[in-house]
Amino acid sequence: MLKSVSLFFSILLSLSFVSAQETGTLTGKIFDGEFNDVLPFANVVVQNSSTGTTTDFDGVYKLTLDVGTYTLVYSFVGYETKAISEVTIEANNVVEVNVTLNPSSAALSEVVITTSARRNTEESVLNLQRNSAVLLDGLSIESIKKSGASDIASAIKSVPGVSVQNGKFVYVRGLGDRYTKSILNGMDIPGLDPDKNTVQMDIFPTNILENIIVIKSGSADLPADFTGGVVDIITKDFPSRKTMSFSVSTTYNPDMSFNSNYVTYDGSGTDFLGFDSGTRELPVTPTTDIPNPASANNSSLEGITRSFNRTLATERGTSSPDFSLGFNYGNQFDLGENRLGLIASINYKNETKFYEGFENGVYQKNEDRSINALRFDRRQTGDLGENNVLLSGLVGLSYKTDNSKYNFNVLHIQNGESRAALFTQNTEISNDIDVNKDNLEYTQRSLTNFLIGGQHNDIENDFITEWKISPSFSRVYDKDVRLTTFIINNDGSTSISSDAGFPQRLWRDLEEFNGTGKVDFTKKYELFSKPAALKFGALASYKKRNYDIYKYEVAFRSVNTTTFNGDPNAILDPNNIWTPDTNSGSYIRGNFEPANSYESVQNTAAAYVSNEFKITEKLKSIVGLRAEYFTTLFTGQNNSGSEIYDNEKTIEELDLFPSANFIYEANEKSNIRLSYFRTVARPSFKESSVVQIPDLLTGITFLGNIDLQPSYINNFDARYEFFGEKAQMFAVSGFYKQFKDPIELVAFSFVAPNQFTPRNSPEAKVYGLEFEGRKNFGFISESLTDLSLNVNISIIESEIEMAKGEGQEYESRQQFARDGETIDDTRELQGQSPYLVNVGLNYNNTASGFETGIFYNVQGKTLQVVGFGQNPDVYTQSFNSLNFNLSKTFGEDNRSKISLKISNILNDERLSQYESFGDTTANFSVRNPGTSFSLGYSMKL
Repeated sequence: MLKSVSLFFSILLSLSFVSAQETGTLTGKIFDGEFNDVLPFANVVVQNSSTGTTTDFDGVYKLTLDVGTYTLVYSFVGYETKAISEVTIEANNVVEVNVTLNPSSAALSEVVITTSARRNTEESVLNLQRNSAVLLDGLSIESIKKSGASDIASAIKSVPGVSVQNGKFVYVRGLGDRYTKSILNGMDIPGLDPDKNTVQMDIFPTNILENIIVIKSGSADLPADFTGGVVDIITKDFPSRKTMSFSVSTTYNPDMSFNSNYVTYDGSGTDFLGFDSGTRELPVTPTTDIPNPASANNSSLEGITRSFNRTLATERGTSSPDFSLGFNYGNQFDLGENRLGLIASINYKNETKFYEGFENGVYQKNEDRSINALRFDRRQTGDLGENNVLLSGLVGLSYKTDNSKYNFNVLHIQNGESRAALFTQNTEISNDIDVNKDNLEYTQRSLTNFLIGGQHNDIENDFITEWKISPSFSRVYDKDVRLTTFIINNDGSTSISSDAGFPQRLWRDLEEFNGTGKVDFTKKYELFSKPAALKFGALASYKKRNYDIYKYEVAFRSVNTTTFNGDPNAILDPNNIWTPDTNSGSYIRGNFEPANSYESVQNTAAAYVSNEFKITEKLKSIVGLRAEYFTTLFTGQNNSGSEIYDNEKTIEELDLFPSANFIYEANEKSNIRLSYFRTVARPSFKESSVVQIPDLLTGITFLGNIDLQPSYINNFDARYEFFGEKAQMFAVSGFYKQFKDPIELVAFSFVAPNQFTPRNSPEAKVYGLEFEGRKNFGFISESLTDLSLNVNISIIESEIEMAKGEGQEYESRQQFARDGETIDDTRELQGQSPYLVNVGLNYNNTASGFETGIFYNVQGKTLQVVGFGQNPDVYTQSFNSLNFNLSKTFGEDNRSKISLKISNILNDERLSQYESFGDTTANFSVRNPGTSFSLGYSMKL
């Protein structure tokens, strides 16, 4: 009997123990709806119980609860009280509930029943927009998943007023690259192309993101060097639970994949990892004195020539389909009273593109004014193969104490891009010859970025200090770029001569260090018996670039080049190389040009102050002033030696940037916004130089302009926005921008058709309207609630005043006007698109895990290069992008997901054209990306 009783109590105790283990975790963040900030020390209580907790200084709370369904009550003195009903806690699971509390005129107002919203949902981003001090648009990770985008470049096109150029670079409100600023977690970050102000967006996989914010109006705490917008890429911070996932996808393009006509060449064994193993390294030091075969001391010439890679020819092969891999991990750990968060991500992408029948052209107006047709200086047609490898890794640590949080992120991106082109070039103006060309290129890029930061709150949480330090290292190496040109003779034979150029080889080295540090202080206080916030801070930035080009070519001594029979690989065949004994053959010679090397430094020191306060109960203002001291120091010289710079200060400016934002809360669902801010667009390192950078494929040469000055812009914005339930909204915005000394890419001179340079124009203005709407079809039938339509349209006008005077743009256009052509003294701004359209129709049923959508994006025809003299304008034509996405989750807890994407359904081509009087056009660049089909699988572990 005693044993039976003992057994009974043991079983009962065991059951009690098991039951006690059946718990789950509730976590989340409480936001302050007044100032779009977190709400520290707010209360979270399980209704009708004593169980509860408070948020920390970061607005985060955490509760361990038994399995069951609860109603949670969220409160803070002076704010409304909200309750979330039917929050279900499951065993060993984490439920995330984020809530925004708004100030109440009567403390402890009635309980409001609402639904939960995670920080990375569409509703949470819309809530961020509604309460923001500045005009912004956002994109949540939830929205990104709906579009099926695997990287930011693919996803961000759905943001109002945003377009993506070359599949990589983000433009806001149709303005060019220099007017858009990209930052990572609030800090400057250089891209894989450091000459651009915006970061290459396809390098960021979407699975590391929390959301993307596009800020369109300025405030004193934001950098001054933007005009269209600031794109803030926000990565995941503290994971609310342990997460681990992997993904794999492949893409098939009928025009590009498994094509046996693919153009390539033999590279190195590590190309698939995004870097060269050493095969393409320059075999001699840049200072090596390469002797002439006619000199007495020529014994080293043969060895130097033989040390160069003999491969100069393209070859045909079979192209591979695209594929990508990704792995992500996130978790948080308790360390005593403190917490440690960890995120890690590694992603790999390998893309192959093949453009059969690509075109490049350089055209001019005819000297005869009665002829409208353009004549070509050169015209290229042929095949182009590209292989692009992108390998990225991100590790982030967050450590949180009672009143402080520390962050450390390290991001490394490795990129290798190999190109091979085989094409025919016809010339008409400079010389009347036809040639065959083989072009081999490899660009190795890397970016390493560190971000160290902290946030500290005092006990009352009314004084907040935030600091960040972010050093970055960028490297871009063009390794052994090769161009071989054979002239096609009248008898069908081929030869090499100086008329078309000897075989060329280039090595270009760019190394840049970018160090930025900033500190921000926020003091919360009361002004006129209403809550207010004073912000002030400082920033320091140091950027240094070293750039060198090493140029070599293959020359010939006593060689009949027709014997090569048009085969580039025969040129450096061991039997055809010059030797002292034969005193004939092919040999390497250097061609150093001083303008190909420079060193430059850019320094920025900034300080700001702003105040956010309520003028009335419904009218809020944010007024601030930012001061920036900017300098550029340049060391280098032009080829002739007539201009020599030794750490010379080419730009020195101390500028003030005022800003004012006013938000009138018409009612709890709508705002009216007005804003003014002043910004600047500064020349890049490459632009503010005397460098001469040739593109061997197109034959275009970029010329730096050491006299280039910053452009200053006055910006005015107005917006009405209405926010409905279930992520529905409507907004209409108007903006006006006034430019002084805008920087544009223009043709260099009256007659040079293949040389482009940046120049300041006198003045410009840009004005436009934006419309945005998000609506689900639940108003028709409740069964259609999962079907939604997103539409945003931007209509933009721009006008620039041409420079006048002898040798200026206006006179140059008059001088080469066609018969019957009238020349206006204004035109559109270079890089400015006249319209943008984004439309998305999406169906998402969370219960079944089925999601599908079709998305359309187009940007209007845009002035790409400003014409000058005989050189007509170049326009990027509209690209109509129509994409389809379908996905389905399945398996245990719907942890597996399979997705199908179809891109460029309309099979549109990317086209840039010269345009001249009489509807005359000629192709500047033609690429057909084809239609691609992607199949992907992902799994949460």
